[in-house]
Amino acid sequence: MAVRYPVVPNNITVHLGEPDQAGRDITVPFTDYISNVASSELYPTWPRNSLTANIYAIISFAMNRIYNEWYRSKGYNFDITSSPTYDQTYTLNRSTYENIDDIVGEIFDNYVVKSGQIQPYFTTYCDGRVKTCEGLSQWGSVTLANQGKTPLQILQNYYGNDIGIKYDAPVGDTMEGFPGNDVGLGYAGNPVLAIQRDLRRIKQNYPAIPDITDTLGIYEQTTEAAVKKFQEIFGLPVTGVVDKATWYRIKYIYNSVKKLFDLYTEGISEEEATFLYTDELKYGDTGIEVEYIHYFLDAIAFLDKDIPRLPTNSIYNNNTITMVKAFQEKYNLPVTGIFTYKDWTVLKNAYRNILKSFPKEYQEYVDELYPDYFLTRGATGPDVRRFQKFLLAICRFDKSIPGVRVNGIFDELTEKSVKKLQQDYGFDINGVVGPLLWRKVVELSKR
Repeated sequence: MAVRYPVVPNNITVHLGEPDQAGRDITVPFTDYISNVASSELYPTWPRNSLTANIYAIISFAMNRIYNEWYRSKGYNFDITSSPTYDQTYTLNRSTYENIDDIVGEIFDNYVVKSGQIQPYFTTYCDGRVKTCEGLSQWGSVTLANQGKTPLQILQNYYGNDIGIKYDAPVGDTMEGFPGNDVGLGYAGNPVLAIQRDLRRIKQNYPAIPDITDTLGIYEQTTEAAVKKFQEIFGLPVTGVVDKATWYRIKYIYNSVKKLFDLYTEGISEEEATFLYTDELKYGDTGIEVEYIHYFLDAIAFLDKDIPRLPTNSIYNNNTITMVKAFQEKYNLPVTGIFTYKDWTVLKNAYRNILKSFPKEYQEYVDELYPDYFLTRGATGPDVRRFQKFLLAICRFDKSIPGVRVNGIFDELTEKSVKKLQQDYGFDINGVVGPLLWRKVVELSKR
């Protein structure tokens, strides 16, 4: 399992103007952005503790916008605006103050968090003279600093004693939440877990949304039903498939019911940000994810001489590293031997291309190839029919299997038979057909 902690971004995209105003979107280094805002809003002559407290607030505010994809969930292609009416004051091409730059360089990878929550806290603030608000008062922070208060004490004065600082947060490129392709029946992974988590929380405010029973991050019937009801409620095409529009509508409603851009936020706990699937796999890792990689790499290596076909098991070992490096080199990926989320996306696409253009001399094996997505109750089509044919062959010699109708519909009878096979051969008994069970069923059908 992996916890998705917020990442301090290398860069931030700023819209010059108010959200709906015409204006350029510029991408600048995050530290340059923070120094620019701080130099635009603060006086360099203020006490250092006051400046530090304010810069913590500026960093956390910007990271809250990015982490929650506030503007992207509303259909924009930027992270934040330059308008103080909506966000923070960013002044294009302005010079910055040396002492402010120094503080930013020291604390740019720290942000404000509320106790029991992991998301950057929404540190709203105002100047405290022309405008007052419930958040931090910039001029008020000067008074507190002159009284000897530390930066954290200044922040706690305005945001409560249950806030703290997350120090030395990871720094890197932030990824768009939407995985880049539509997510529907049979899809699996962290994007599915995110959809399921968000819809379960949204259901508390919109009880008409059906319960989602899956806990493995597999997009099955109950997830599809919940998505359809969500789409119906919010005026989206009722397809049961999460495209980009549905993804960000779910994200926006989740942000809203959780009040993630509010001082009185419900917040996101570490448990809620914990996902089953790791972002990278490396030497010594074990489990089903490793087995999945082996399955797809082996299938590609069967036809591609540039990738060695080596013995593998459920452990990420030296053979795995050799195959992964060859695959990464072949597809112009960083050749590290470590398997990342980006590698997984490329691997799945490469496998799909094999399915589409399988050589004629191997046509007799085409039906044996896994279709590259999970088969679950409710799935229909030729891939289900292929699987049912293999299952029927097993039923002929193993009378303990409930049976199957070769109708291209993953119905209740098919699910019962799948669960019986999973029970007999040591798989998780969930009624879902992944690549490893598919391979086992093909193998058994040849007896």
